Amino acid sequence: MSEEPSQSFFSKIINLFSRKEEIDKTPKTDQPSDEQIEELIQNVLSIKDSIVKEIMIPRVNISSIYENNTLEEVYEIAKNTKHSRYPVFSSDSEKVIGILHVKDLIDIKNDSDFNLIDLLREPKYTPETKSVTSLLEDFKKDKAHLAMVIDEYGMLAGLITIEDILEEIVGEIEDEFYEEKNDEVIKINDKEYIVSSIIEKEKFEEFFNIELNCPEAESLGGFVLKEFGHLPKVGESIKVSNLELIVTSADQRKIKKITVRKID
Repeated sequence: MSEEPSQSFFSKIINLFSRKEEIDKTPKTDQPSDEQIEELIQNVLSIKDSIVKEIMIPRVNISSIYENNTLEEVYEIAKNTKHSRYPVFSSDSEKVIGILHVKDLIDIKNDSDFNLIDLLREPKYTPETKSVTSLLEDFKKDKAHLAMVIDEYGMLAGLITIEDILEEIVGEIEDEFYEEKNDEVIKINDKEYIVSSIIEKEKFEEFFNIELNCPEAESLGGFVLKEFGHLPKVGESIKVSNLELIVTSADQRKIKKITVRKID
């Protein structure tokens, strides 16, 4: 497939939101604002120049399952991270042996009925230099939702989902499993959390029992941005006291999610 995808997908979006005369004929309560329309169009145009590496989830931040995990361990990982699909690694962490769909666990009641290998789907791979628009076309054609990302040496660099791409266009897509009160801090395990960049600085300090000493910042994202001195890319990290802050999700405009790890 050509690296330059069909323009139809993006043309349809732009045309849909650009017909002001049609928009004005419908009830105002159903319509996006001019600013939202403009932002959407700009997002569609800017993503055409993006590559997979810029928006993927780096390997270090992947919520993964291993081939030797028990059913109870798999359930615990799914409960804590709340994804619908997981890459399953070999026991030595060297390769991805398949993709697990959580829905395939529904009818499994105990370990005697559980054979993880039998549940796995074939993983899809994509190079980190592939254009985001071309990958989106591939997702549509293959009816896929997730791809493992490989670097120039054929090593696993991360993963990317169709949701990651759509969020670059329409903004953050909230997961229906997350209750609003838990959106800002999601616990992965006792030492690792996914934190929204918009969490108030004071709330973050209270939760992690830390003082950031940055009166000019109102949010965690603002603090991280000031510490870096530039808009960081996914995978960049800083250390603050006993915490490591890793940029987990970001685009060309803002930081979205930050992985917080407690350091011994």
